[in-house]
Parts: sequence; structure tokens; C-alpha cells
Amino acid sequence: MKQFEQSDLLKRLPKQFFASLVQKVGKVVAEGHDVINLGQGNPDQPTPAHIVSSLQQAAEQPIHHKYSPFRGHGFLKDAVVSFYKREYGVELDPEKEIAILFGGKAGLVEIPQCIMNPGDVALVPDPGYPDYWSGIELAHGKMEYMPLLEENNFLPDYSRLSQEVVNQAKLLLLNYPNNPTGAIATKEFFEETVSFAKKNDLCVVHDFAYGAVGFNGKKPISFLESKGAKEVGIEIYTLSKTYNMAGWRVGFAVGNESVIEAINLLQDHMYVSLFGAIQEAAATALLESQECVHELVSLYEKRKNTFILSLREIGWEVKAPEGSFFAWLKVPHGYTSESFSDLLLERAHVVVAPGIGFGTHGEGYVRVGLLTSEERLIEAASRIKALDLF
Repeated sequence: MKQFEQSDLLKRLPKQFFASLVQKVGKVVAEGHDVINLGQGNPDQPTPAHIVSSLQQAAEQPIHHKYSPFRGHGFLKDAVVSFYKREYGVELDPEKEIAILFGGKAGLVEIPQCIMNPGDVALVPDPGYPDYWSGIELAHGKMEYMPLLEENNFLPDYSRLSQEVVNQAKLLLLNYPNNPTGAIATKEFFEETVSFAKKNDLCVVHDFAYGAVGFNGKKPISFLESKGAKEVGIEIYTLSKTYNMAGWRVGFAVGNESVIEAINLLQDHMYVSLFGAIQEAAATALLESQECVHELVSLYEKRKNTFILSLREIGWEVKAPEGSFFAWLKVPHGYTSESFSDLLLERAHVVVAPGIGFGTHGEGYVRVGLLTSEERLIEAASRIKALDLF
């Protein structure tokens, strides 16, 4: 059979670092070991029943067996308006300031193609979500990395960026609560970001995927709460984490109307919007009782407290995350992030994600997902203790 060569574009795409991790895990599982997988970011709880029920009822409606409107149903955009007003005090125009997305990832990969021309620069967090890199490569853009350092609470320090680089940049990507570090942003930082973007003619894209998950009574803030934020950028929200709807692939972008129009225009050429019944269920999630969200955040906080305490008890000095469902842990002296991850997999049968997979400044850390029961988290700590590393 003839083998057709892949395009140069596909060849340029960044290698999927975590594909090799999946292969390593699969090998250990195939050997019959009981593996505790803390290396993934896939929510482990089911979608709340009232949202599932909404989908089931909507799926029976013939209106949803037809094509949806290209840019999404008005009822879902109205639900987004209500959600942002209720949760963040932010006013949105449903027609000009909202784009319905096939999950947050789709929007994050589409944005560079909407804003950047070949050779344009995007400022990207390091460490950061690897799919940012994919979207920039698809746009034939270039990346300049913003180090996220522990001494600066994992916030980028704009003053340390070269002005020459900033002058070439069109896009600034941020993500708080942060994957992988678990850090949260402050009001002051977002205000500084708006000022920095205005001064340097940058489009800010804030990935708010973990927007619901803040600890110690602190609710994560929206970038759009900052004065002037809509003038310089957008925020991308997904229902994947807030409502355990990862497999449903539904999210939205909100903010600057010129950027929203660009997203909608690109999607006009690619899709005919989401299945209408999923849009109905998404509206239900946004508008009805948020008790399921409060319960979920409480669950993650209990897991976080249990796991961090268990690690400290075995002598591993770690810092607790302030948000998201990840913990960002320093590896012991003498190990790289990858060699330490390999050790835990091979000898303790515990999976963690090596920090180097999130960027150069992820070296020296591993990311742990709080996506299993407290009992399994305690068991993971016990297995690590048996390695006598601390």
C-alpha cells in the first residue's frame, strides 16, 4: 500500500512528550502491577446527574437533530452572560463578546491562527500547558518563554522580558489557577497585565480552565474583572473541570469583540457548532444550582490536604497548591524530573508527570493530579516512603 508523506506542517508540530509516559505506564500495568496514576489531568468524578438528565431530554428534541446555528445557540450564550455576571460581576454582549468552543483546548489552539502571521511572536508561560505550543506552530509563529519561578509565586515578571522580544510579540498567554504549578493570580497582577498589554499592543489570552478550583476560601478571579481587560484580550473557560464534563467538549471564549469575531470566523469554516443537546446541557450547568461545584472543590481540597500532609509526614518538604487540581512538587536532590518520575513508576508503581514536559523551567519538579481517592493518595505516599528517599 502506498504511504503518503505527511505535510511539513505536521512534521513541525511539537512531539507529544506525555505519549512516552503513557507507554511507560502501559508497560508496568501489563506486567500486572497495581499502578496509582497521578500523572493525568482527567477528572475522575462523573458529570452531575441533573446535567446528564438535561442532555437526555434535549437529545429527544427534533430541533437538535438538525444543524445548530453556526455560532451556537442564543440560549447558551445567554447562559454564559448570566454565569459571568453572577460569578464575576462581568457584563458581556452575547452576540459580540462570546464564542462557543469545542472545549477549551480547541480555542487555545485556534487563537494563534486567528491573531498571528508567520514569524509573529507569542509570549508563553514556562512551565505551561503544552498545547499552547501546538497552536503557535500551526500559525507558523514563534515562541518566547516567560519563566514562572517559585520566588515570584509562579507569576511571570514582565520587567525581565527583553523589550526587543516584547516589541515583536502579538500574543500573551496566561493560565491561572495554573497548570502545572497550582498557583493563582492576584488582582494586582491582572491589572499589571492589562497595562503591559496596552503599552505593548498585545492580545492577552487567559486560560481559565481551573477557574472554579481555589483553596483556603479563595475564589480564583477572572481576568475580565480587571478594568480595561476586554480592551486587550479574552478569557477561555471550559466546562470540563468545573462540571466534570471533560468528554463533552464544550467551552467558550469571552471578551474582546474583534478577537471573538476572528474565532467565530475561523470556526465558520471548520464546524457547524456543537450538538444542540450538549449546548442545552451546558446551559443547565451554568444556570442551575452550583452546589455540585462547591462539593467538587471541597473534595479536591480534602484530597490536597490529605496528600500534602502525607508527603510532609514522610519527610518530603512540599508546598500546597492554591488552586487547580494539581500539586507541583520539588524532586529530591540528585534527581531530574524525569529520572525521579521513572523511579517512582518502576519501584513504587506511582505515576507522576515530569516537570520538564511542561517546559525548561519545569525541570526539578513533578506534577501530581489529585484525581483519585484520599485512600489511594495515602497509599501513594506510603509507597514513596518505602523508597527511603527522605
